[in-house]
Amino acid sequence: MDEDGNLQISNSNYNGEEEADPENNTMNQPLLKRHRTLSSTPLALVGTKVSHIESLDYEINENDLFKHDWRSRSKTQVLQYIFAKWTLAFLVGLLTGLIATLINLAVENIAGYKLLAVGHYIGQDRYVTGLLVFTGANLGLTLVGTVLVVVFAPTAAGPGIPEIKAYLNGIDTPNMFGATTMIVKIVGSIGAVAAGLDLGKEGPLVHIGSCIASLLGQGGPDNHRIKWRWLRYFNNDRDRRDLITCGSASGVCAAFRSPVGGVLFALEEVATWWRSALLWRTFFSTAVVVVVLRAFIEICNSGKCGLFGKGGLIMFDVSHVEVRYHAVDIIPVTLIGVIGGILGSLYNHLLHKVLRLYNLINQKGKIHKVLLSLSVSLFTSLCLYGLPFLAECKPCNPSIDEACPTNGRSGNFKQFNCPNGYYNDLATLFLTTNDDAVRNVFSSNTPNEFGMVSLWIYFGLYCILGLITFGIATPSGLFLPIILMGSAYGRMLGTVMGPYTKIDQGLYAVLGAASLMAGSMRMTVSLCVIFLELTNNLLLLPITMFVLLIAKTVGDSFNLSIYEIILHLKGLPFLEANPEPWMRNLTVGELGDAKPPVVTLRGVEKVANIVDALRNTTHNAFPVLDGDATELHGLILRAHLVKVLKKRWFLNEKRRTEDWEVREKFTPVELAEREDNFDDVAITSSEMQMYVDLHPLTNTTPYTVVQSMSVAKALVLFRSVGLRHLLIVPKIQASGMSPVIGILTRQDLRAYNILQAFPHLDKHKKNYKVGKKITNMIKKQTNILLNS
Repeated sequence: MDEDGNLQISNSNYNGEEEADPENNTMNQPLLKRHRTLSSTPLALVGTKVSHIESLDYEINENDLFKHDWRSRSKTQVLQYIFAKWTLAFLVGLLTGLIATLINLAVENIAGYKLLAVGHYIGQDRYVTGLLVFTGANLGLTLVGTVLVVVFAPTAAGPGIPEIKAYLNGIDTPNMFGATTMIVKIVGSIGAVAAGLDLGKEGPLVHIGSCIASLLGQGGPDNHRIKWRWLRYFNNDRDRRDLITCGSASGVCAAFRSPVGGVLFALEEVATWWRSALLWRTFFSTAVVVVVLRAFIEICNSGKCGLFGKGGLIMFDVSHVEVRYHAVDIIPVTLIGVIGGILGSLYNHLLHKVLRLYNLINQKGKIHKVLLSLSVSLFTSLCLYGLPFLAECKPCNPSIDEACPTNGRSGNFKQFNCPNGYYNDLATLFLTTNDDAVRNVFSSNTPNEFGMVSLWIYFGLYCILGLITFGIATPSGLFLPIILMGSAYGRMLGTVMGPYTKIDQGLYAVLGAASLMAGSMRMTVSLCVIFLELTNNLLLLPITMFVLLIAKTVGDSFNLSIYEIILHLKGLPFLEANPEPWMRNLTVGELGDAKPPVVTLRGVEKVANIVDALRNTTHNAFPVLDGDATELHGLILRAHLVKVLKKRWFLNEKRRTEDWEVREKFTPVELAEREDNFDDVAITSSEMQMYVDLHPLTNTTPYTVVQSMSVAKALVLFRSVGLRHLLIVPKIQASGMSPVIGILTRQDLRAYNILQAFPHLDKHKKNYKVGKKITNMIKKQTNILLNS
């Protein structure tokens, strides 16, 4: 069956004849002959479990009730609806800012007291005790985050950004935005980040912001929803999509204190569908986040936040640094971009291998997930504590105003095991929070602070940790690990180029971090603005743009972005923006022929036929025909048919209903809610012989494509409008011919599924090996679940 439940049957009419290369055919010739039907699976790996996946109904269902509702709405009601939208956008920003502040305060204080205790033992030369305290605290914090994820909310693992992209693309990822997921994400992020693991809170904050938006839009958790009438207007997929877009932008803003960058991140990276009204509301949400963060920064600057200090809310401010560069600096800047693109694509490739290995480990059970996380935490702790002993002690520079050496939780000159007047540069980078590590390596006017050997050790370790940490059962983000790796090679290049350039080494570290993020995540505009808002220096704009463009171009020539790779690994049916070139040589009519005959209903249908269609298929929409099945009236959703049966809106005779009869039984708000649990409906034998008038509930303006349209063009339409179903109609309707040839769904338009149905496209399958492996993995796990 396909992702919307269209049952697939084998085709016995394949004649097996040899045909010419399909790409050489002209559009007026038959293109391909199939040897099997379109095959697809509505399953995906969500939260390391096989889950059923459906599409979302973003299309406006223009039936009689909808039209009457909009005609009858007064100006006051319209203004109330608009005001409620902006109120929810405000609440999304407010709550995201408050939770982000809570996470930052908790991380900085928990990690701060841990590092103070470790520094106390090191100052007394009790290195073994310091190691035990450091490792024990990290293992305990990791255990808390992992157990919460494994036991209560498996979907809280990872960053959540790929699943948000999938949702905004039209995929209903199960249990991704629930209250339990959000709570586990908050507590798990605090534990994992405070444990010193090589992961960040930026990705989880995006997911948390989306969870807040979803819960506000639907009135709370599934089992305890608020039933306010005005709130029920937002309990539909379209408004929920807009709110989740605001939530994702607010999460990025909360992570980097970058309001414009957050809006651009939502536009460039996660959102599939966009409009100007949504732009304004998203910007409003991020503005509220910034106000909340600024208010708490002012409070914390007065010393009322414990060990918070400067941590978390902004990482690097170089507004005081004079940025000077000349034509000769184009060479090292170009080199940073090329290195970022190559290393970013290599990181994506290796991370893909690691995640596939972790999937095999996670399949063995919950204990294996916990042990994997604890093993990574133990390795991380031993490396962070032990490697600084390899570094040589460096004398403090008396010309620098900052205290040197320091034994506190922060500072650029950690004493560690060095005598008075000396500091350990590796300990400065390792025995601190991740945010402080970034701030240290980004520090300006410190050309000799870090030795080249220490930078190589720092770079190598975080490359290893960045690969083995992402994928464990904890909330984790990719932004910070990539920033740590990129800043290391950026600073190394700055050290080498020191005598030949005017650019500060700290700025080289910033450019290195930006290049690796562009090389791995393939973002440009949003990253550029995020880094400008982070650094608070507009003079970095030209070289930052230059580096990002080069890094993305180089990375695109090797593989997909990291989030697209994760989408493929999870088996989520994400529709890409650009169709494959060979799709222009295939028509939607041929895709329709590769599916079984479409199941249709009459405008006034017998209850028994509706029950039979619902019971024997899992289709989520049915064409409604009139005029002896020769005229297409529209498309009716499965949820609406279930609603009719539950309310027993039956007629004793075969007739059309009046408008008042429909409005007396149904409301537009009810029909906007998704309800398709057919198992609860019990129909008596006498009711089976009654009739239902489907005309008032039918969407009379469904999107249709003529059978001669290319698949490439249909895919662009399907994705741009955010459709769930696309009807195929004949170019010329002959006498007695059905007005509908077939229905295309998301799974039917996926490249891999099309290639399975048409043998003459086999030469293109080499580009979809990943899809085949993931499909086989999902099928294997499905069989295990069914047999257990």
